[in-house]
Amino acid sequence: MSTTFSSREFNQDTGRAKKAAADGPVFITDRGRPAHVLLSIEEYQKLTSDRSDNLPTAEASGQSHKKNVLELLAMPGLEDIDDDFEFPEMKGDWGLKAPDFS
Repeated sequence: MSTTFSSREFNQDTGRAKKAAADGPVFITDRGRPAHVLLSIEEYQKLTSDRSDNLPTAEASGQSHKKNVLELLAMPGLEDIDDDFEFPEMKGDWGLKAPDFS
């Protein structure tokens, strides 16, 4: 079972969120969109150990590197994304004014 808290609810009652995490993941939203997930340490360890047990270790390929949490949580295929991407220049007034600090 999962539970959802807004950022405000989470900040006001972290104890309730921690209790809810014992029953399943707690999604914390920011402006109505999921932003964070709170898990019990047992669930976190289960996720990371299950994942690392199923992944080939670098040791099997002759290296002595075991994947860390950051590598385990990385998005697969991310290395294939073009890193030379440039955002297009935004032209126009957009109704913005420079602040007057005088």
